[in-house]
This record gives sequence, structure tokens and C-alpha cells, in this order.
Amino acid sequence: MAFAASTACCKPSALLAPRASSSSPLRAQALLCSPSTSAKFHGLRAPASAFAVAPVPRRRAASTGIVCGKVSKGSVPPNFTLKDQDGKTVSLSKFKGKPVVLYFYPADETPGCTKQACAFRDSYEKYKKAGAEVIGISGDDAASHKAFAKKYRLPFTLLSDEGNKVRKEWGVPSDLFGTLPGRQTYVLDKKGVVQYIYNNQFQPEKHIGETLKIIENL
Repeated sequence: MAFAASTACCKPSALLAPRASSSSPLRAQALLCSPSTSAKFHGLRAPASAFAVAPVPRRRAASTGIVCGKVSKGSVPPNFTLKDQDGKTVSLSKFKGKPVVLYFYPADETPGCTKQACAFRDSYEKYKKAGAEVIGISGDDAASHKAFAKKYRLPFTLLSDEGNKVRKEWGVPSDLFGTLPGRQTYVLDKKGVVQYIYNNQFQPEKHIGETLKIIENL
């Protein structure tokens, strides 16, 4: 019976190995150990596809969780109307004609947000001298804002974005882990055009120094 096959085995069989000449004893063994894309058995030929290795599917890259903002530098952000700490309705369009520093922060009374609010308070006269308005926005209600502003003597407007509707419309990203609302500040010029965007979740006081540089040069 004639039989020649390609296998992964490297141990020659005495029954299956072809007869080797005395002049090349290793040739028969090499024939059995050499890979081939075809095999013969009683005149049948196995297709090459039978030896094909299935491709390994590529793993999809994990999402970074980072959300690109809808409001960008050079754009005019959408107008909004929200309640301030006194329960009065305030529209962004009201401030057209003067520079605006509008900062989104996670929540009242948290350590980072308190530091940021107090830093804006301590530099508030510099903003006023530059003719700018400072506005803080979070998802807290008006009563929470009022208590927060009173406790820390905040002289600027705090707006209540309950449900984070404005935050979503502006495309403010969440923090690095996607668990908390992000901390992002926008500087708008007198025409309402965004001139600068600053994001720093873990160094809230830096928002003040960075935005003051921009305001003083508008």
C-alpha cells in the first residue's frame, strides 16, 4: 500500500515510512517530517483549505470614556436660562457685551469645589476690574447654592442646572473615571464667543490663574 502524508509528528513509523536507500538513511525520515499542504491517500487529494488556520479575531480597543465637548474655542455656545441662588431666572444672553468666566463644577460643599469657589472669590475684584462676570454652574438646587454662597461669602452668581441639561448641551466631559461631573471653565469675550477652555479636575485653584491671564488680555 502506498501512503505519503504530512503530519506534525516527527517520529517515523516503520510501517508507513518509504523504503530508504542505504546511501541516504535520513532522507526517508525527512520526507515524513516535512510539512506539506497536500496529502495523498488512495489517490485522494486533501484541499489546501483543510490545513488553514482560523484567523484570531482582533480585540476591540477599550473606550477611553473621554467625551469631546460640543462647545469649542471660537464657537458661540447655546443660550440657557437657569435659576440663581436667589431663585431668580438668569440667561446667558444677559451678559453679552462683557467678558464672562463661566465654570462648571461637580457640587457644592465638596473640598475641591469649595477651594475653587473661594479662589474665585479672592480674585473677584481682579475680574471686576477687567469688566468680567464670574458664573458658577452645578447640578445643585437654588437652596443649596444659597447656603453655599452665604457660608463662604461668594460675591458672584451660582446657577442651578438640575438634571445637568446645560452641562450636556455644552458637552462638558465627566472626570477621568466617568463617575463625577467634570470641572471645566469657559472664557467668553464681549461678543459671546468662546476664547478659552480650561479643564482640570484635580487642581481647582488653577482655573482662576489661567482664566485671569486670558481676561486681562481680551
